[in-house]
Amino acid sequence: PKILAIFLGSSRSISFSGCILQFYFTFSFGCTEQFLIAVMAYDRYLAICYPLHYSTIMNTSLSCRLALGCWLGSFLIIGIPAYLVTKLSFCGPNVIDNFYCNLDSWILLSCTDTRFIELTFFFMASIVIVGSCMLTLLSYTYIISTILRIPSTKGRQKAFSTCSSHLAVVIIWYGSTIFLFVKPSKATTLEKTKVVSIFSMILVPLLNPLIYTLRNREVRDILRNVFPT
Repeated sequence: PKILAIFLGSSRSISFSGCILQFYFTFSFGCTEQFLIAVMAYDRYLAICYPLHYSTIMNTSLSCRLALGCWLGSFLIIGIPAYLVTKLSFCGPNVIDNFYCNLDSWILLSCTDTRFIELTFFFMASIVIVGSCMLTLLSYTYIISTILRIPSTKGRQKAFSTCSSHLAVVIIWYGSTIFLFVKPSKATTLEKTKVVSIFSMILVPLLNPLIYTLRNREVRDILRNVFPT
């Protein structure tokens, strides 16, 4: 809500505690997204590589445990850099050169040594983003090799269609998040960071419903009726 207010120009100020909370929740939800994408890739791996055992392995209990682990793990991990930010000293002027409370903005405003928090956040981002990305790529390596071994063309197309939407989200999401966070905090200019942040936080969520729903046959049929060619 605060980001929307800033974009609309109705309120461009935020309290220190509000900025910390915005930072914490924004990155916690983003971290959860990383883990969920990896879990979805694992789900597609089971569905395509072990179709006869899928319902037995990916049962309700395992699904709930994986989802809960993604949420709890994310909110616990981001608590570390959020706590470190509260220990920084700021000498003013406290003007954030961004539309939300990003770590780069905190570091540029701080008048104390920020090397420890920069290294901590870099290693955490590397583990979360690169780690989940590697798990996703590994799952898709097995998925693609399994699809290529399917003898019929129709069977290969059907198998690929079940994971094509998720693969599109993976490419868009990881491309932007790796650029933003898997780097030393001051390595990229704030202008580039702001542009990619808008893409990651606004355009990607807008694209997700389109990517996931356009592969649904009922949605496509409705669109054909609404927009006849």
